[in-house]
Amino acid sequence: MNFYILTLFPEMVEHALNASIIGRAKEKGILHIEAVNIRDYTKDKHQKTDDYPYGGGAGMVMQAQPIYDAYLALAEKIGYRPRTIYATPQGPSFTQKMAKEFAKEEHLIILCGHYEGVDERVLEEIVTDHVSIGDYVLTGGELPAMVMTDAISRMVPGVLTNEASGSLESFEGNLLEHPQYSRPYEWNGKKVPDVLLSGDHRKIESWRREQSILRTKKRRPDLLKKADLTIKEKAEHQVND
Repeated sequence: MNFYILTLFPEMVEHALNASIIGRAKEKGILHIEAVNIRDYTKDKHQKTDDYPYGGGAGMVMQAQPIYDAYLALAEKIGYRPRTIYATPQGPSFTQKMAKEFAKEEHLIILCGHYEGVDERVLEEIVTDHVSIGDYVLTGGELPAMVMTDAISRMVPGVLTNEASGSLESFEGNLLEHPQYSRPYEWNGKKVPDVLLSGDHRKIESWRREQSILRTKKRRPDLLKKADLTIKEKAEHQVND
């Protein structure tokens, strides 16, 4: 899968996405992540990419021309106009379901805004998806772009060493992940639940399922009504449709 991140600060994106699982997937050629510097496409001799907003107001607005030209160069390189995400608190919240959907794309562009925002006209021309990572405002779109790239990448076949792990994480079926344990068996007076040492895989999966439901009920009750529960589970945990 190919990611193209349109940004004013390519070094910020490149450093963060060269490590750990994502970095190894890039080395293997499973992922291609390219930070495209919007300043390279400005016609201003000082590489200016922003200007004062029409109508007045505080701050500056990113201009349409450099962004559009950077986008067109990518579209020509790819051979078509790919799906393009704009990281903005005005969009719907990014979810695991979205990550799976975006991971089906061969090419994906993510636009990082800055200052007081981006000229609306270029957003209308190139953006297919407005997506937020939360109800708060950040200095720029680089952090949201990195968050989304990481989450989407995990859904790309071959990125995770254990192929099953991507389907057993939090938010699968709108449930939080069950508790995890490792060695030693006893630590600080706390022991690993005996069922995990039983060797009975059916009992282990049943225990994990129950723990996922209980954890979701306690920490994210808002998710439980949307969770994929059986009729029996709904009755036991008093979940109404």
